[in-house]
Amino acid sequence: MLARTRTISYAKYGYLFSIPFVLTFLIFHLYPMIYTVVIGFTDLRGIGRTEINFLENPFENFRLIFNNATFRRAMNNTFLIWIMNFIPQMLVALLLTAWFTNRNLTVRGQGMFKVLFYMPNIITAATIAILFQSLFGYPKGPINDVFLTFGWIESPLNFHLQHWTARGVVAFIQFWMWYGHTMIILIAGVLGINPTLFEAAEIDGATATQIFFRITLPRLKTIVLYTLVTSMIGGMQMFDIPRMFLWGGPDNATLTATLFIYNQAFSGSYLYNRAAAASILLFLIIAVLSSILFFVMRDRGAEKLKRKQRQLKRSEKAARKGVVL
Repeated sequence: MLARTRTISYAKYGYLFSIPFVLTFLIFHLYPMIYTVVIGFTDLRGIGRTEINFLENPFENFRLIFNNATFRRAMNNTFLIWIMNFIPQMLVALLLTAWFTNRNLTVRGQGMFKVLFYMPNIITAATIAILFQSLFGYPKGPINDVFLTFGWIESPLNFHLQHWTARGVVAFIQFWMWYGHTMIILIAGVLGINPTLFEAAEIDGATATQIFFRITLPRLKTIVLYTLVTSMIGGMQMFDIPRMFLWGGPDNATLTATLFIYNQAFSGSYLYNRAAAASILLFLIIAVLSSILFFVMRDRGAEKLKRKQRQLKRSEKAARKGVVL
């Protein structure tokens, strides 16, 4: 008789280990999201209030937020600051990626450079915001001291009262914190490209610039899309830097959408219902923009190939049935 082989199923252990994450997600993520959506249609405001009534016009909070001039300005600031930091962030990251992955260049101490470029990303945003607030201090601050030393200005400048300077500093902080992270992702994408393509291009006499723009960059399209979408989502949720830097000032010049939501919920009259409505509107804006980015940057070649394959399958099925398409 053959001995029975006892099989051990390890699936149950996987389920057991996933229980803490599932419980944490349900309690601290899913429930707050559902609760936020619900109170967006109610009259909930104030601390300690337990009675919640749904509004006669369920979209009243959304109408008030959408017509709020401060909210529109916050959205404009958010878009502007994100664009101001993402464009140089992507350009610098691509330049460093081309430098580190160039097969003809031997960069000594690559690991050290990558660590230095990535290091700002591991520093807390609040710390960096306070640091830059001190750098641009008035009347005494390192930036003013440098300008006075070189004779570029005659008297100290109050950078905190200049709209575009404040936005530029916030955008620069975002760029400085994230360009190293973007560079690491792009380098990982380049390392995933088949090296025989580069070898064939070099044998054919292609220059490093031609290889980067004709081979490397087209094959990084998916990685660039991922970086663009995640950067856009992070940019729309920008909060700690503008809050710790100038609390949205001067004159709401650095007020972002999430900072506006925070002010609605935790400043003044504690308008939780309107803060929830603004959060839902921000979520919808992010979802729409992400869909547009996915549509614009979709792989048209792959779509054409799929359409041809579907057409071929339909033709084969019709041929089996004796029908001519």
